[in-house]
Amino acid sequence: MSYRLTLLPGDGVGPELVEATLRVLDATGVKIDWDVQIAGQAAVEKYGTPLPDQVLESLRKNRVGLKGPITTPIGSGFRSVNVALRQELDLYACVRPCKTYPGVPGPFENVDIVIVRENTEDLYAGVEFDVGSPEVAQMREWAPGRIREDAAVSLKPISVSGTRRIVEYAFEYAVSHGRRKVTAVTKANIMKYTDGLFLRVAREVAAAYEGRVEYEELLVDAVSMRLVTEPQHFDVIVTPNLYGDILSDLGAGLIGGIGVAPGVNVGADGVALFEPVHGSAPAYKGLNRLNPTALILSGMLMLRHLGENEAADRLEAAVAKVIKEGRFVTADLRRPGDDRVAVGTQEMANAIVRAMREL
Repeated sequence: MSYRLTLLPGDGVGPELVEATLRVLDATGVKIDWDVQIAGQAAVEKYGTPLPDQVLESLRKNRVGLKGPITTPIGSGFRSVNVALRQELDLYACVRPCKTYPGVPGPFENVDIVIVRENTEDLYAGVEFDVGSPEVAQMREWAPGRIREDAAVSLKPISVSGTRRIVEYAFEYAVSHGRRKVTAVTKANIMKYTDGLFLRVAREVAAAYEGRVEYEELLVDAVSMRLVTEPQHFDVIVTPNLYGDILSDLGAGLIGGIGVAPGVNVGADGVALFEPVHGSAPAYKGLNRLNPTALILSGMLMLRHLGENEAADRLEAAVAKVIKEGRFVTADLRRPGDDRVAVGTQEMANAIVRAMREL
């Protein structure tokens, strides 16, 4: 069987990480026919937009895609290709496993958490109004004395329907993956209407899974502290957009950094886009230095999504073997006291390919 899948090489180090990942995926024996599309800076230069229509058309048609990191401008310009993809394709569930692999330098062992982040609402919905805008002036009339004259304002929409589907996704993920607990994370003690709504709906959903999956509620500040003191407490975390973004990077820190953190964004109609947690690191473009593990593990998640579990198991075992041996790893995976010379992106990928053939 051959799969027709969308491939977005990305910006910065994206293309070289994708090159390494494709070599590893090819070594699994799973046949993939890649529909290559460009987004980001290369698309701006060719099409005048960072997100051409054909990218969305390809993903809608093929249903599954693999994406290298794409640069997001800070402070001005196009908001984010990543956010636009999620909104245009209604990729409402961002799933980020945080799992330790022996040999990765990090503060903890035996961490295995999955963060399920709502992807389309909250402050990331992009409903913003600049300083001096008539909308802000009107809001100042609605809330006298609570919004300064020189303020910009972002709105935080959280809906019943958006909350219900992300919490249901988290519980269904827990059931299908043999997970024991779902933790709903909010700041509902302060934001009683928005986060309060999220919590009320989460309780309704949790009631349908009583006896199958344990449920708990925690505030985001308490979760942040507990993640860095007792990460083994957590299993599946479900949370609104902004908290999920922050906690995902915190979770990556627990397992040794964003270089080993994969992810996937899943849509209501079954579109799934697999990508690493980290960004495009344009300063490292072409240097063959970046760790390819996060994108390779994203490819592993993609294989599981396709039902190619044997291939996914071999790929993950090969990654774990190379990391544990520590001989052919990039500099960020070197353990303290290990004075062996680090290898580059492509060399680490080659080692993973060799390890798969030995399994």
